[in-house]
Order: sequence, then structure tokens, then C-alpha cells
Amino acid sequence: MPLIALTGGIASGKSTIAARLAEHGAVVVDADQIVRDVQTAGSPVLAAIAAEFGDGMLLTDGSLDRAALGTRVFGDDAALARLNGIVHPAVKAESARRFAAAFAADPDAVVVYDVPLLVEARVDDPWDFIIVADAPAELRVRRLVELRGLTEEAARARIASQVSDAARRAIADIVIDTSGTLEQTKQQVDLAWERVALVG
Repeated sequence: MPLIALTGGIASGKSTIAARLAEHGAVVVDADQIVRDVQTAGSPVLAAIAAEFGDGMLLTDGSLDRAALGTRVFGDDAALARLNGIVHPAVKAESARRFAAAFAADPDAVVVYDVPLLVEARVDDPWDFIIVADAPAELRVRRLVELRGLTEEAARARIASQVSDAARRAIADIVIDTSGTLEQTKQQVDLAWERVALVG
């Protein structure tokens, strides 16, 4: 019943790796989805965000205005720290609940936590393996421009706002280089699966 953290910078190929692990039978828990789930309209987390940053963070239907919140905290380390202090504990509790549910349903499950902010928030959790998706920054800029429609300046700013690739590689048990072909990436994931599945 290994518990695996999968992380990587923006546009590093994390989703491709997660999808391949799911094909092998892994239960993938998506941190970004949990963030959205704990911030739904009427949730304690959303109420706390509005109390901290103002009702301007809410849309007319009571849901979170992600663009407004992003603009409010981007580049403001103190504001981001306050936001993380609200969101991270709730995400940690909900992810633990989902891990436990997966292992309760299948004690032999391989659970993969797809988590962008591992280095920043969850590196000391008791992971059996940490897998890092890795690709050169220039390639990731190109992916953000071509696949997500960002300007080059915006793409570089997003990458620069995250921890360094070196910091991610330093905590990795397995590094998957996604700079080659899709098939090459999948082959690396298949080898990683053989390794982590042995732990179960």
C-alpha cells in the first residue's frame, strides 16, 4: 500500500505521468481538485478567505473569484502566506481522508498524490516515494505558450514564482524526464511503476 507523491513545476508533464500511473491501476488523488473542493461556496475555507481578503474575492453567486484572489496574492509573499495558512490545513485533512478511503477500499492500492506544491507544503509527510516530473524551463515556457495560451512573459513569471527545479530534484526518489517523446515519458513511468508496485 505505497503512498506516492507526484510533483513537478507548471507544464512539467505531471498530468501525463498521473494518467499513465492511473492506467496501471493507481488511485490518483489530485491536490488541485481538493483545493477547489474545499473552497466551494458556503465552505468554511471560503468564508475564511473572504474574511481575510474581503468580499471582493467572491462572485455574485457566492463562489470564489479565482482571478481576483490570484491577482491579490501574486507577488505578495505575506498575503500568499496568509492564504496558505487558510487553505493548506484543510487540503491536508481532506487529502488524508481520501488516502484513508482508498486504502480502506483496497489495502493493496497504490495511491498517488498529484501535488504541485510538495516542496512548499508537504515534503515532510511520510511518502513511500516522491516522483518528480522534470523538463527544462525553456520547454515548459514553450508548452505554456503553445498549449495554454500564455504570453511568454506570463509563462516565465509563473515558472519563476515556483520553487526551483533543483529543489524538486533534491527530494526526488524518482525523476521522470518529460522532455522527450510521449512514448519515452511513458516508458519511464512504466519502469517507475514496477519499482513502486514492489513496495506494496
